[in-house]
Amino acid sequence: MNRARRLLLLVALIGLTSLATTASLLLLVDRPAARASAPVAGPRALATRADLGRDELDTIELFRRCSPSVVYITNLAVRRDPFGMNVSEVPQGTGSGFVWDQGGYVVTNFHVIQGAQAAEVTLSDHTTWPARFVGAEPDKDLAVLKIDAPAEKLAPMALGSSNDLLVGQRVYAIGNPFGLDQTLTVGIISALKRQIRSVTNRPIQDVIQTDAAINPGNSGGPLLDSAGRLIGVNTAIYSPQGSGSVGIGFAVPVDTVNGVVPQLIRHGKVVRPGLGVVMASDAQARRFGLQGALVLHVSPDSAAEQAGIRPTRQDNYGRLFLGDVIVALDDQPVTSADEFSQLMEGRAVGDAVKLRLQRGDTALTITVRLQALP
Repeated sequence: MNRARRLLLLVALIGLTSLATTASLLLLVDRPAARASAPVAGPRALATRADLGRDELDTIELFRRCSPSVVYITNLAVRRDPFGMNVSEVPQGTGSGFVWDQGGYVVTNFHVIQGAQAAEVTLSDHTTWPARFVGAEPDKDLAVLKIDAPAEKLAPMALGSSNDLLVGQRVYAIGNPFGLDQTLTVGIISALKRQIRSVTNRPIQDVIQTDAAINPGNSGGPLLDSAGRLIGVNTAIYSPQGSGSVGIGFAVPVDTVNGVVPQLIRHGKVVRPGLGVVMASDAQARRFGLQGALVLHVSPDSAAEQAGIRPTRQDNYGRLFLGDVIVALDDQPVTSADEFSQLMEGRAVGDAVKLRLQRGDTALTITVRLQALP
C-alpha cells in the first residue's frame, strides 16, 4: 500500500513539473521582444546590417532616400448633416502621389481625385495639408495638386527617362496600397509599349508593364528604376476577379508625365495641337464601310476650315453626305480615329502636317498648320 502511494505521489509531482514548464514556454512566446532576456548564444549569431547582401542594402537605401517624396492622398466629399446645418468632409477614396518640386506641386492619377470636392495630402512625416486642384489631363490619367507646406518638408522626386528602358530591368513601386502607407514592392519591367485606356476611354501609349505588386491605393505613386529615378506613374492593374494584384501592373511612362505636368502647372490644362475637327467614332465609320478617320464637324475659323476640310452634313431632304476621311498623316497610314489620335502625339502647336484625304471617289493631299485646341 505504501508502495502504491509513493508511486501516485511521484506521478503527481511529474505532472506539476510538466505543467509549470509548459506555462513558462507560453509566457516566453507571448512576451514582447523588448522585454525578452538577452539571447542565448548559439551556433549562429543574429543577422546584423553587415550581414546583408549588397542588393538588399541598395534596396534599403533606395527606400530610405525616395520614400520621403511619396505622399498619401485622400479624396474628400462634402456632406451636410441631414438633421442640421453642419457640413463635414468625408473621405471617399485614397491613393498615392509624389512631390514634383519644392513649390508644393504634387502629381497623382486623375482617377484618384476624380469627383473630389476637396483633397488632403499627407507627407511621409505624417503631417496633413489641404490640397488645391491645379489641373488634370484625364486622357493621360494625370493630375496636379498643390499644398502650402514649407519647402524644407518637400522632397522632390528625381526624374528619369522612359525611352531607354529594357525588359528585365529591376523596378520599385512605393505607395499606399489598401491605406497601408509607405509600402515598397519590387519587381521587373515585364513589357514595354503597352497600351491601356484612360478614364476617358482614350488610349495611353508606351505604357510600362511590371510584375511589382500594385494594388488599390498604389494609383498615382511612383515606379522607380534601381537608381531611384521616376520612370512611371503606377496607374492600373490587370485583375480578372477584381481582387488585387496578379503580377500585371501598368505605369504611365515618365516621358509622358514630363510632357504633361509642366503644362498643367503653367496653364491648368494641356494645350493640345489639333485641326479643329470632331471625328466620327470608329464604330460609326465602320457602319459606312470606311477605313480611316471620318470628319463629322469642322469648327468655324479653325485650321481645318482654312485648309478646306469638309465635314459630314445633311441636306433639307435628310440625305447624308459624308465628310472627308483622313487616310494618312505625314505619309503614315490612318485606319481609325484612334490611330489618328496616336499619330498626333508628339506634334506641337504651329507644326505643319500633311494629310491625305478621301473625298468620295477623289483622293487629295493638303497641308494644315496645327492650332491650339480650346
